Amino acid sequence: MVYRPFRSFGRFVLAACAVSLGVASLSAQTAPSTPMGPNPSRVDIFAGYSYFGAHGQLKPANIAYDSVDVGATASGAYYFSKYVGFEANIVAHPDGNNDGLYTFSAGPIFRAPMQNFTVFAHGLVGGARIVGPNSDVVGQAYHEPWTWGTALTAGGGMDYDLPFFNNRFSLRLFQADYRYVHASFGPYNPPPTAILGGRTNLNGVDLSTGIVTHFGHIIPPPPVTYSCAVAPASVYPGDPITVTGTPANLDPKKTATYNWTSTGGTISGTSTTANVDTKSLSAGTYTVKGHVTEGNKPGQMADCSADFTVKAFEPPTLSCSANPSTINPGDSATITANGVSPQNRPLTYSYSATAGSISGTSNSATLSTAGAAPGTITVTCNVVDDKGQTATSMTTVTILAPAPVVPKTSSLCSISFDRDHRRPARVDNEAKACLDDIALNLQRTTDSKVAVVGNAAASEKHADKLAAERAVNTKDYLVTEKGIDGSRVTVYTGTAGDKSVTTTLIPAGATLDSTGVTVVDESAVKAVPRTPVRKHHKK
Repeated sequence: MVYRPFRSFGRFVLAACAVSLGVASLSAQTAPSTPMGPNPSRVDIFAGYSYFGAHGQLKPANIAYDSVDVGATASGAYYFSKYVGFEANIVAHPDGNNDGLYTFSAGPIFRAPMQNFTVFAHGLVGGARIVGPNSDVVGQAYHEPWTWGTALTAGGGMDYDLPFFNNRFSLRLFQADYRYVHASFGPYNPPPTAILGGRTNLNGVDLSTGIVTHFGHIIPPPPVTYSCAVAPASVYPGDPITVTGTPANLDPKKTATYNWTSTGGTISGTSTTANVDTKSLSAGTYTVKGHVTEGNKPGQMADCSADFTVKAFEPPTLSCSANPSTINPGDSATITANGVSPQNRPLTYSYSATAGSISGTSNSATLSTAGAAPGTITVTCNVVDDKGQTATSMTTVTILAPAPVVPKTSSLCSISFDRDHRRPARVDNEAKACLDDIALNLQRTTDSKVAVVGNAAASEKHADKLAAERAVNTKDYLVTEKGIDGSRVTVYTGTAGDKSVTTTLIPAGATLDSTGVTVVDESAVKAVPRTPVRKHHKK
């Protein structure tokens, strides 16, 4: 296919400008002004199809060059910044109708990254290897051999970012370049010479499309960061600790490696989570360090650290109580100990008491007060955990003193005065047994006394006097015949209304109930001895 050549260089420039303006206009309408992601590529490699529309002639023979429908192009661009780079380009059109062309060019390239699109423009200079025009027509055969010339290229295009493989590839929608080639084939030899010679100033439009592959980034990826935390941050020896690391800015296409170290305890884990065994640790503060890496380059690894504290085991606490806390002699009380370990360690109880006996090894014990004297008993409660840490608490139990025994009077024997009518106040032999028993009681309890109460029947003459005499005579027997101290014998008259003497033992501290009795005035009553009455026999 033969194309009519442009009439001037200006028309080629005008066409190139129109293409560039069209590309820019389309890009502005289809994409906002934000960049294609935060980080454009560092290197672009392009490969694709190329069509070359040749417009030029071999001078001075005025033989036109044909366009080349089938060709290939490849280029590599290295960008110094987001917008400016350097490009090397090769274009191959080896098999035209009557010609062939290779160009090798390099020069600056400019791009404008946008959301999903990138527009670019470049200006290249380099060399061209050109052949033709050639003809095999009989009688008109001519030939131009391969030769090197100069190539200038200016143009641009548009790339669309493909949403695959993390935008690794783009589709070059089009690339439109104006290309100028100047070459000399040597001195001109008019036909029918086999090699014509001459020179050419070849203009043309190169249209391309293909795939762009992106490598690297203008801005290095943000460095990997790593933070870690421990839970719980404060433990007792033996409690487990979990360490959790949180990495950021990892490359999802790479495999991260994790490792952990600790200044104390045993740490295990090869992922973002690790566990610390603290059973061998003493009280103190320790540091866990984590490391993540996805490569050996700067920014591809990071460290983190977190502290944890091992607390010393706290001793148990103990309270102690007694129920009841006040008891009578010989009674028992329940002792309750309430021990608490802050770490829930097993506890062992023991007890001691200042008096009595206590038994029990759990949190309850029994205090027995058998044989203990009245007063306060102090009970000591002890508790110890499996780490040997102890606590002590005390409580008291009060043993009440027995109620004081109030001495009481007691009635002893009584004497009857009914038998001796002639001497109604005389203490006869039958009364002796009673009085001897009274004397024996007084001798056994030397601090006791005896009250002797005389009585008289109402029918007796001088009953009051007679009652007093009976009491006085009874005392006299105890004093004179039994040796009882007279101060220990008190005589009274009573109101019993019979012919008797009653006796009451009065222990020390006891008081005689004086109701119905009257103290005898011993100075007014004379005692009559107990001598028996002599009988006179008639001769």
